[in-house]
Amino acid sequence: MRLGGAGQRGWLTALDDGLVPVAEAIEAFVLGGGKRLRPAFGYWGYRGAGGVDSDQVVAALAALEFVQASALIHDDLMDRSDTRRGEPAVHRRFAARHRAAGWSGDPDGFGDAAAILLGDLCLVWSDELLHSAGLDPRTVARARPVFDEMRTEVTVGQYLDVLTQATGDTSLERAGKVARYKSAKYTVERPLLLGAALADAPAEVQAAYSAYGLPLGEAFQLRDDVLGVFGDPERTGKPAGDDLREGKRTYLVAAALDALDDAGREALLAGVGDPDLDAAGVARLRELITAAGALDRTERRIATLTEGALTALTTVDLDTEARQSLVDLAIAATRRTD
Repeated sequence: MRLGGAGQRGWLTALDDGLVPVAEAIEAFVLGGGKRLRPAFGYWGYRGAGGVDSDQVVAALAALEFVQASALIHDDLMDRSDTRRGEPAVHRRFAARHRAAGWSGDPDGFGDAAAILLGDLCLVWSDELLHSAGLDPRTVARARPVFDEMRTEVTVGQYLDVLTQATGDTSLERAGKVARYKSAKYTVERPLLLGAALADAPAEVQAAYSAYGLPLGEAFQLRDDVLGVFGDPERTGKPAGDDLREGKRTYLVAAALDALDDAGREALLAGVGDPDLDAAGVARLRELITAAGALDRTERRIATLTEGALTALTTVDLDTEARQSLVDLAIAATRRTD
């Protein structure tokens, strides 16, 4: 992959001046923020299985950040989100550019098209980076099936999320499936298994990583769901209650609907998915969710899942530093406030 000053930015800007904003937007998105959890899980999964640190491995695992950038750019577009990490979402950024320049056509349509294409470009670059990081071709061949399956799973998980919002499915079963495929496997398990594949880890290490990664990934998503309703915008970088306006049928919402009486369910369903929900409306829905015991139920599930994940790490022999790093990552992922 073309890296650094002579990298993708140089290639794009040499091709056409009109691509300068594309290079700037992707650079800002990938380098300007984020938790870097996926490459971190990948790296410590690799080290835990006995892999030796190298720049080539770090570069290969950085491909996960391009997959994440693609997913977030597209996710913000589908959710019609205004912001990401406190900055305008990519589709809003390019719509604003269109308006400021006074170009012809629909500014929002231009922004949407730009976001689709930039997200696709990030996905292409993720593939390129994995293959050009300098690893032995046999090592890349071992990792390739995990990388491919991860990208397929997160894509179909995203579709199930969109489908669930459209159909109004309020079941805990569907909420759990969306969390598993859209986030749990993609955030923790697959990056770990990607690292394991790079290190040519034995089957027992891979099994332990799945036993750690799946519950932890679900706990991570449940924390995300809680923050999407109760989070501080100053920390999350998104407006308070955005998940409620977007109509997300999360475990938190499903748990509330499962516990509320008919009147409470009607009130909650009337607000979830209302794009014009104001601060007072968000506060009312928060009260309903809390009174139903759904917040407590979700917090208990996060704690149980995290405990199960940490127990799984004790079942296999791992590098000591890597084991501790995976413990620290589990705590950071499930207790975060942003």
